[in-house]
Amino acid sequence: MSAAGDYTGWIVRSTAGRDRGGLFWVVGMEEARGFPLLADGKRRKLAVPKAKRLSHVELLDRGPDHPATRKLKQGEPLTDKELRRTLAAFRDEMEA
Repeated sequence: MSAAGDYTGWIVRSTAGRDRGGLFWVVGMEEARGFPLLADGKRRKLAVPKAKRLSHVELLDRGPDHPATRKLKQGEPLTDKELRRTLAAFRDEMEA
């Protein structure tokens, strides 16, 4: 990933750390350091997203065409359940 930009709504895979290989949604950006804030709705909740270096994630998709993606990008409230379902649907598409 390049270091500039807002990656909110993108789906990424962790490439480093104990969460390596996990799918996450970028739910925001940490302005001070430029780190994406990652959540998966299970291990990492929306209330406490994980800030991770851009070099430690792999871009998979700009965000599926899903109602939860639109809600996130419009700044509307999103639940962990919606986040988990969106990631599950994306995972199923990848495996198909």
